[in-house]
Amino acid sequence: MTTAQVASRLVELAREGKFADAITELYAPGVMSHEPTGGPGPALVEGYDAVLNKTRQFGEGMEEVHHNAISDPVVADNYFAVSMHMDITMKGRGRVKMEEIAVYQVKDGKITRDQFFYTPMPMPSTN
Repeated sequence: MTTAQVASRLVELAREGKFADAITELYAPGVMSHEPTGGPGPALVEGYDAVLNKTRQFGEGMEEVHHNAISDPVVADNYFAVSMHMDITMKGRGRVKMEEIAVYQVKDGKITRDQFFYTPMPMPSTN
């Protein structure tokens, strides 16, 4: 697959809320996934299984998706980017709106790196 084909397929699956399916189909074994420091999980996750687990945990933490919008991809060379907007109710956190830019690197028809840019939300107090 070309970078444009990978980008189109990822957007198609993400718009359907099938984020784990996107990883299963499109990610390389040694993928590296980057989140902002201060986010809900580790800043760097390495390897297909770890990235898939991170994504499944995020999905399991959602109670309800009120809105999910993914932009068309912008493709340049072996990279593409999309903006993502979600309005979701998270278990133990309530309803949150998330906006982010996601950048992906593609090699040999598979995503080898993703990086997400967003302002991390403060975690609720457990006191």
